[in-house]
Amino acid sequence: MPRQPPVSRLPSPASLTGPLGAHVSTAGGLTSCVPRAKAIGATAMQIFTKQANQWKEPGVTPDDRTTFLETLAATEVVVSNAHDSYLINLGSPDPVLWHRSLISFISELRRCELLQLTYLVSHPGNFMDDRASGIARNAEAISIALAVVPGRTTLLMETTAGSGTAIGANFEEMAFLLESIDPAVRHRVGVCVDTAHVFAAGYDLVNAYDDVWALFGDTIGFARLGMMHLNDSKAPFGSRKDRHELIGEGAIGEGAFRRIMTDERLRGVAKVIETPKGDEPEVMDTKMLNRLRSYAV
Repeated sequence: MPRQPPVSRLPSPASLTGPLGAHVSTAGGLTSCVPRAKAIGATAMQIFTKQANQWKEPGVTPDDRTTFLETLAATEVVVSNAHDSYLINLGSPDPVLWHRSLISFISELRRCELLQLTYLVSHPGNFMDDRASGIARNAEAISIALAVVPGRTTLLMETTAGSGTAIGANFEEMAFLLESIDPAVRHRVGVCVDTAHVFAAGYDLVNAYDDVWALFGDTIGFARLGMMHLNDSKAPFGSRKDRHELIGEGAIGEGAFRRIMTDERLRGVAKVIETPKGDEPEVMDTKMLNRLRSYAV
């Protein structure tokens, strides 16, 4: 039988850390994620609402919706979000893939609305042919989807590591993407900063922490920062490789995460880990969250 995570935890008041949690599994059914989030003491929770590597678009049954909302309300989770499918590419020049991605993206937004999730996190996709055209296709699809699915869920575009033809690896490009979205729905779009991604993309959180955030503030703006993915990096600085590592045990290291957890500008921003889980996910997630909480103290 898997060993249970330790019961005792360092205090995690919102005044110290802001909403803090992990990506938790929905294996066994959509509602199974809630007790997993509770077991690690999460105040923020990220999930997949479907199989991330499949096009199949499941619905949310009334019973699952009721159970999800009631059990989540009984936890300390105050910010919840989904990460959309890895298959979606709203920047694709292939009209078949673009339309299929748009349909999947709209379905994802609808599930988020039914589950009353705070955010939907999405990768900007790959342009494949021409960067400017890829950004335009992405913005068009986002504008359509948000118009088709009104509601409370905010879309957060995630910064990328910049491998291949990925969009969104630099702050200027992300800001341009946001400004390209229809003004009628643009207020429902923000940014999720992934620490491993920005480090791999060439933003030196280790040696130029203040410079990185000053540039972010000037280019995108802290008002648009809805969430952070806190991941250390197995890949070196500027490698453009997306490889997550345990907090404080990779190329970014402990110092930058200590600064993030004590940075007043980031205190209210929801933070979720996507670090390796090993054979005992709840044990490892609890360890990583306790580590981050200790940095805040």
